[in-house]
Amino acid sequence: MKPFITAIILTAAIALSGIAFGAPDISPEGKIQIALLLDTSSSMDGLIEQAKSQLWKIINELAAAERDGKTPKLEVALFEYGKSSIPEGESYMRMITPFTGDLDRISAGLFALTTNGGDEYCGKAIDSAAKNLKWDNSNGSLKLIFIAGNEPFNQGEVNYIDAGRKAAAKGIVVNTIFCGDRETGVTTYWKHGADITGGKYINIDHNRKVMNIVAPQDAEIARLNAELNRTYLAYGAEGKDKKMEQEIQDSNAKSMSGGIASERAASKASGHYRNSSWDIVDAVQDKNIDLKRMKGEELPDEMKGMSADEREQYVKQLSVRRENIREKINKLNMSRRAYIEKAEKEHGDNETLDTAIIKTVREQATEKKFRFR
Repeated sequence: MKPFITAIILTAAIALSGIAFGAPDISPEGKIQIALLLDTSSSMDGLIEQAKSQLWKIINELAAAERDGKTPKLEVALFEYGKSSIPEGESYMRMITPFTGDLDRISAGLFALTTNGGDEYCGKAIDSAAKNLKWDNSNGSLKLIFIAGNEPFNQGEVNYIDAGRKAAAKGIVVNTIFCGDRETGVTTYWKHGADITGGKYINIDHNRKVMNIVAPQDAEIARLNAELNRTYLAYGAEGKDKKMEQEIQDSNAKSMSGGIASERAASKASGHYRNSSWDIVDAVQDKNIDLKRMKGEELPDEMKGMSADEREQYVKQLSVRRENIREKINKLNMSRRAYIEKAEKEHGDNETLDTAIIKTVREQATEKKFRFR
């Protein structure tokens, strides 16, 4: 086919795909910010396993949020508390990641978590998250803390009531997830910890095994995910490491189950999976780089030696290919979700970390005028 005909067809494909060569319509106002504060004391292995296995399902639910036809920016932060291997002077807690839209970074943080005995200072954890994270100032943003654990909520030098009131003053809602029976959580102040900010108190069985439902769409989604990965081209000094991180988190998800790998693939097919710092396609879409002015050593290996026009054409082709693959994954995921929801209903109640967070976020987001597709 002649070059100019190829160019015409490519241009038409880009126009028809709508967002194929443009960043998703992210709203400049109205973020969804979620800080996860997880107890990593020795009794919390089940909670951490649930968090690892359910991260992508939670992300997929949040990806369905919109307001006024625009997609809110999603940021997640991760803390651990209650671990004795963290110094007492740091209150046995640490920030693993600040607010970030880098979903691979959040996954890497979760899969690196281990548990050992310690004292759980919920007030200090809430206070640290409220003070040290960069919370959005817009009244339209949804700002949530989810703190999960199983020891009395009133331990430590920082009073949980004071911490909750300070968080509320910033428009932050604290939701508490007690890992155990409901009444024990009430008597050990977990419900009161949520009530202070108008948050929700939930109890879950943190040792319940997550249902592993094999869907007929999983195999094809896995194949498409491998194709999707081939549209990511690493650039810059840290690009290759980040590309490797993408593959590691794919492997982590797959190690849990094929279904969880499908959930991750669906997240990667959403507008929230952006990698402008290392992937050249996202970087061009988000206008993070000037493709024509990049030095040869900064380019991906596949693009070295290309002229400026060849670079632009090549990235456009990758963008169209990526969007086509994403559309296929999204269609498969819709039928997969219907299959999973039916299977879950047949198995009955399965209240775990994901259902606790998803139900709560949907309720509280609706109050901020978000709706879910």
